[in-house]
Amino acid sequence: FKKVPIVMGILNITPDSFSDGGRFNKDNLALYQLKYLFKSGADFVDIGGESTRPGSKPISSKAEWNRIKNILKKEGKKNFISLDTRKSEIMEKGIKLGVRLINDVSGLSFDKDTIFILKKYKIPFVLQHSLRNPDTMQINPKYKNVLLDIYDFFETSISERFDNKKIVLDPGI
Repeated sequence: FKKVPIVMGILNITPDSFSDGGRFNKDNLALYQLKYLFKSGADFVDIGGESTRPGSKPISSKAEWNRIKNILKKEGKKNFISLDTRKSEIMEKGIKLGVRLINDVSGLSFDKDTIFILKKYKIPFVLQHSLRNPDTMQINPKYKNVLLDIYDFFETSISERFDNKKIVLDPGI
């Protein structure tokens, strides 16, 4: 990207999205919304098939993939798509369909194979700070010093595992 600011659109293809209440949970509605987001000025769109809102429950890889696969097949190589997933299997399938950025809200801790996929494809990714999974992430989180604890999380996560400099840091909620 050469311009600043960069605008990210969000397309949650889930029945319980925190941002749109599940309004785009059908292929035709999701495709329409994706095109609308780009037409309205989004530089890229982050697509997710599993809700990661606080309190949400995990779903299977198969269910997640079934929600997003048709959109990625139609639009993955045409536009800059970011994929919001915690599962390495979904990441790899998405990358093969043209996804250009991975957004893992688990801080790369949900699936042990995620690091292998990110290194294998040398794809840029978002590293989000998170203490726990979405279903428990907001239950009494504890920090000694929130800023230093988050800084330490990022320092450890990057320095011990990656030489990739295409990492976006997300302090989370």
